[in-house]
Amino acid sequence: MSGEPSLQDRYAPTTRCFGCGPANPEGLRIKSFVRASEVVCEWTPSPHHEAFDGVVNGGVIGTLFDCHCNWTAAHHLMAASGAETPPCTVTAEYRVVLKRPTFSAGPLTVRARVVESSEDRAVVEGTLEAGGRVTATCRGVFVAVREGHPAFHRW
Repeated sequence: MSGEPSLQDRYAPTTRCFGCGPANPEGLRIKSFVRASEVVCEWTPSPHHEAFDGVVNGGVIGTLFDCHCNWTAAHHLMAASGAETPPCTVTAEYRVVLKRPTFSAGPLTVRARVVESSEDRAVVEGTLEAGGRVTATCRGVFVAVREGHPAFHRW
């Protein structure tokens, strides 16, 4: 967005997650940036991300939210604890509401913010905008995992 490294590039450059992994050449490779009280991602779909001509697939929208909101939670938990790196977090639950078609012409903007948190979890709400209109929303719970969990030390 402004030459600064994204959260993914800064903290997880070798991660291969389909949605947010910088090391996955076939993934979405989203980039999340902290902007005041929210985390923002701009991402441009390609035709293979469409459900039908000109409209982004709902599963792709879900992946955008899942990964971006997960990073929003991880960054928040890192900042709240004063840690130098984010904890590995996973999605415990999330709900996506598709409000209208998300047209694929041009960049999409995903915005997320933490609305509740405790020591090891954060509730995040997000919006997806296309052409300046909110086309989808989400709310999810993201949890920091401990040693022994398969996602521990994934980044």
